[in-house]
Amino acid sequence: MKWEVAKSRGNVINEIRDFFKNKNVIEVETPSLSMGTVTDPYLDAFSTQYNYLDNSDINQSQQLYLQTSPEFHMKRLLASGYGCIFQICKAFRHEDSGRYHNPEFTLLEWYRIGFDQHDLMAEVDELLSTVVKSPKSEKISYQNLFIKFVSIDPLTATFNQLYEVIELQGKAADWLYESDDCDLLLQFIFSEIIEKNIGLSRPCFVYNFPIAQASLAKECVEDNRVAQRFECYFKGVELANGFNELTDANIQITRFEQDNSKRQQLGLVTKNIDENFIKALQSGLPQCAGVALGIDRLMMIALEKSAIEDVISFPIERA
Repeated sequence: MKWEVAKSRGNVINEIRDFFKNKNVIEVETPSLSMGTVTDPYLDAFSTQYNYLDNSDINQSQQLYLQTSPEFHMKRLLASGYGCIFQICKAFRHEDSGRYHNPEFTLLEWYRIGFDQHDLMAEVDELLSTVVKSPKSEKISYQNLFIKFVSIDPLTATFNQLYEVIELQGKAADWLYESDDCDLLLQFIFSEIIEKNIGLSRPCFVYNFPIAQASLAKECVEDNRVAQRFECYFKGVELANGFNELTDANIQITRFEQDNSKRQQLGLVTKNIDENFIKALQSGLPQCAGVALGIDRLMMIALEKSAIEDVISFPIERA
């Protein structure tokens, strides 16, 4: 990242902080290291060992995780009585680096008490308009998105029907067919076929994702096949992922257990459920909606750069 770009990036960060200051949303900090991590089968956290916890022998190390997002800690703050909060922090995901991703990246995450997913979509739209001067957004449900672009209903389609869509697009692969997993095919169709067509000229919010893809979101009252999760796309980039937050601890435990079952099916290591997070839910999380937005990707749009390495100081290859 060049010096002129660094100065512009700093100005954008200041704009974001001013946006939340004007709304009386308070900035907080939470740990990057935690004893718990996500169970999501499609997220992989970095881990390390720590030998100096008060309640353990110095010769017996405790596994700690770098956080894939500050979500669990921020919800713990909300459950303890905090009001509306935001955070700009480093997050870490053990994934390939590339044009849109570095394994260490900067995340903006915020939570609004009393909001639902549609309230929060409107606020994300307002933030984008403020920071990147985007035109007014469009909204479309996950179900209607699939019907529009691949002429299939994702909530009723069979495995063979989904695989036929992939074949027609010339993207068939043995590993997809052998998975026998409708949810995997849905995610493949979304990312490899649909995603490139949305949010090109104005932000596009896709909402009401299948419940299997939204373990931290509330189920939709109108349709229990989907959950109140949304994603935002603009200029060919996935920018944000938000939820009307699940507040029921028992349902959350079941969702985490379902994640771990999926991990077993995929041959992945299961993850311990974060007990501190569950205890916070049991103490009472207020009705709220939260969203995580990739700052580096936002910077690519705001500063008109084509790769993430142009808007960060040192990509992983030179870290």
